[in-house]
Amino acid sequence: MAKTDSTGSTWRYRWVHRQNERRQRSFRGADEAWRRRADELRRLRTLAGSFQGSVDAGAGLPMELAPGEVVFWTLPAAQLVEVRHTAVLPAPELTVDPEPPAVRPRRPEGVKVTDAGLAVLTNRRLVLLGGRGRRDWAYGRMTGLAHDPAAPVTLIQVLDRQRTSGLLLPTGAVADFRFKLTLAFADAIEQRAAVVAQLDELIAEHAQTRPFRPEIATPAQARRLARVPGGRRTVAVGAALALIVPAMVFESDPPVRPGSDVASAATPAATVPPTPVPPAVRMEEAVAPKPRRHTTAPTAQPSRTAAPQPAVAAPCGAPVNPFGYDYCGDTRISRPARTVCDVFRCAPGFWSGRGYLVQCRDGRISLTGGQPDACADHRGVRRTLWS
Repeated sequence: MAKTDSTGSTWRYRWVHRQNERRQRSFRGADEAWRRRADELRRLRTLAGSFQGSVDAGAGLPMELAPGEVVFWTLPAAQLVEVRHTAVLPAPELTVDPEPPAVRPRRPEGVKVTDAGLAVLTNRRLVLLGGRGRRDWAYGRMTGLAHDPAAPVTLIQVLDRQRTSGLLLPTGAVADFRFKLTLAFADAIEQRAAVVAQLDELIAEHAQTRPFRPEIATPAQARRLARVPGGRRTVAVGAALALIVPAMVFESDPPVRPGSDVASAATPAATVPPTPVPPAVRMEEAVAPKPRRHTTAPTAQPSRTAAPQPAVAAPCGAPVNPFGYDYCGDTRISRPARTVCDVFRCAPGFWSGRGYLVQCRDGRISLTGGQPDACADHRGVRRTLWS
C-alpha cells in the first residue's frame, strides 16, 4: 500500500489554531463595529420619522410660544458664545452624519462666552433663555450654520444680527442636538422627507458592507514556513542578510601585514625599470587621430506610446488598479474607465448597465447599482465600488 503525506503533525494543528483565532478575532471586531453603526442608523431613522413637538412642553418655560409653535428639545446647560471676528458661514444643509467626530470640551480661539442658560429648540426657532436676556435664531432668517468638528460649538448667522453667535454645549449632548437641529430646520422648510430618504439610503448602503464570516483553516493548508518563528518575515530578513553580509565582506579590503606576500606583490620593485615602449608603437600613437569627444548627449526622440499608468494600492479588499477604485471611498462611479474589465471581473453585459459600479455576491462587478434588478443574475449586490 502506498504511503500518503500525513497532516497530523503537531505544528500544523498549532498553526490552524492560531489562524482560526486570528480570523475569528478580526471578524468579531468588524462585525461588532458594523452592528453599532447599523443600530445607530436605525435609531436615527426612527427618530426622524417620529420627531414631533409638544405644546405642553413649553408650559413651564419663561417664554411665550407663537401660535402653532411646539417645543422639540430643551437643554439647561447651554452657553451663549459670540465670534470676535465676523466670518461668512456656509448655508444650512440637511446632511446627516451618522458618525460625528469626537469633540473635546474646549472653546475655540476667537470665541467668547457671554451668557448661559436654557436652550430651547422649537419648530420655528432656536432660543437661549440666559441670565442676561433671551437670544433667538429664527429658521426663516438663518443664512449660515457651522458645527465645529473638534469642539462642542455651533455657530449661526441670521439676517437681523451682524455678529455671529451660537451655543457651546456639553460634549455628551452635541450629537443629539445637531441631529435634532437638522430635523427642526428641515421640518420648518418642509424637507423632512429628504432627511428620511437620506437615512434610508445610508441604511441600504451599510447593509451591503456587512463582513462575511471567514473560512475555517485546515491542517492541510499549513506551509513549512509556519514552523519558523515569525513566518515569511523571518525568512525574508534572513535572505536579505545572507545577500548583504557577503557583499560587505567582498567589498572591504583585508588588512595587509608588512613583509607578507600580498604586501610584496602590491609594492612595485624599485630596481626593475619600466619596460620601454617600442618606437613603432609610439609613432603609431602619434600619427593615429584621437577620438573626438561628444560635448552634448544625443537628443532622445519622444516616445510615440503613452507611459502606462502606475498602479495604485487600493484598500478595503479591492485589487490593485490604476484607477483608484476601492470599497471604502466616498464617490460613486457612474462612468468607469474603459479598461476597468482588465483589472476587475466584469459581469456579462457590463457596459449595458445604467447605474453605478457595485460588486455582486459572486465577486463580479456590475454597472447596475441603484437599479431594482441590480446583480439579479449574480445573487444580489454585496457592496458599492467607490472612487
